[in-house]
Amino acid sequence: MLGKKKIRVNAFWDDRAKVWVATSDDVPGLATEAETSEQLIEKLRVMIPELLEMNGLLQENKQAEIPFQLLSDRTEMLIKSRHTSNAVLKQAGLPKHL
Repeated sequence: MLGKKKIRVNAFWDDRAKVWVATSDDVPGLATEAETSEQLIEKLRVMIPELLEMNGLLQENKQAEIPFQLLSDRTEMLIKSRHTSNAVLKQAGLPKHL
């Protein structure tokens, strides 16, 4: 049975698919994705209780608050153009390659 424990959901940004992907060790079978974090949260609000009930971790038809914590990670890469760097160096009166 699920107590007052806060469910941890891990989410990461899949840059190739351009979606947030969420999974949880606390909710067996949870794996979903959405284009925005807001959409992801809405999906989780429906999926978490359904999966907990299916896995026998929540009493059927019992109205209960199920707190969850969404831990997200998104890493962005900034790629500076070599041409831009060379133009800045030239403007500063420095050689193109330091």
